Amino acid sequence: MSIEPRPTRRNGLIVASLVATCLGMVGLTFAAAPLYSLFCRATGYAGTPQRVTAGADYTVDRDVVVRFDGNVQGLPWSFRPEKPQVTLKLGETAEVNFIAENHSATDTEGTATFNVQPDVAGAYFNKIQCFCFTKQRLRPGEKVDMTVQFFVSPEMVKERELRGTHTITLSYTFFPVAGEGQPVAQATGDGAEKSL
Repeated sequence: MSIEPRPTRRNGLIVASLVATCLGMVGLTFAAAPLYSLFCRATGYAGTPQRVTAGADYTVDRDVVVRFDGNVQGLPWSFRPEKPQVTLKLGETAEVNFIAENHSATDTEGTATFNVQPDVAGAYFNKIQCFCFTKQRLRPGEKVDMTVQFFVSPEMVKERELRGTHTITLSYTFFPVAGEGQPVAQATGDGAEKSL
């Protein structure tokens, strides 16, 4: 006749610790994206522009060319800048439009991600107003101008890594907003997309 050992308090603590660790890891997984986004917005890391409420207090007599790039992933839209680039002084506020058009027969909603190249310039690229701050809904066949108002901080002249930089690229990519009852696009093997 064999006697099974009784669970000890130590085994219970080990199991509780493992469960707590697993739950903590799952929680961190869900928090990682928002925390990373918050970090990037606060520091300009990975080319993330800064969000501000007003223009710069002064300008510096140094020109910078800001190029624009517009992309779409998973939406039946076309999206492009109205003009390919602008030249401005550091600290000078500029306003440009991007043109978006819905080519589908239904309402679609998208949200834009954005970044700045070179990455280091993200800390000095300030957006006052931008379509990228909110979701955008386009009706069938609708074509709209989407405005972004920004400036490149005059403080950029102090950044050693950017002394030779005279061109910055601001890039946007629109993605579908998956909502209740709204299909999500999924890529198929042949490069086409199908709705789930």
